[in-house]
Amino acid sequence: MSETNDPENTLLLETSKGPVTIRLRPDLAPGHVARIKELVRQGFYDGLKFHRVIDGFMAQTGDPRGNGTGGSGQKLPAEFSAEKHKRGTVSMARAADPNSGDSQFFICFADAPWLDKQYTVWGEVTSGMDNIDQIQKGEPPRSPDTINSVKVAADAA
Repeated sequence: MSETNDPENTLLLETSKGPVTIRLRPDLAPGHVARIKELVRQGFYDGLKFHRVIDGFMAQTGDPRGNGTGGSGQKLPAEFSAEKHKRGTVSMARAADPNSGDSQFFICFADAPWLDKQYTVWGEVTSGMDNIDQIQKGEPPRSPDTINSVKVAADAA
């Protein structure tokens, strides 16, 4: 399988809508990828809601409070790149400060060129985008979908 060529840089998400595989991009954002893997290995994302889901734009998750105001408590320096925000791009959410990314991230439903070079791209969905498409929409969704569990493929034996 092409999406697990590098198990150390592949995330396996089990969402309430089904499985999703994400290829991590340490070539674009080494600091973000290292932190995401650290949080995944701590079980940080297990059970978290997709708390902000805008039809035709993106699905956002990674907040332990479930309302967009929480994080892991460790802000990351921005790692902006020329990588385009397109369907399946996984990018770090942040506040107005470019160096305010923490644990929240989003997956693009469609191209979002206005985000290019302003948000840190750290991965891309390689399979299961159809499951992301089915996530309950809303800000917040009435009945939010969740990440049931996520693992680094190298750890999922």
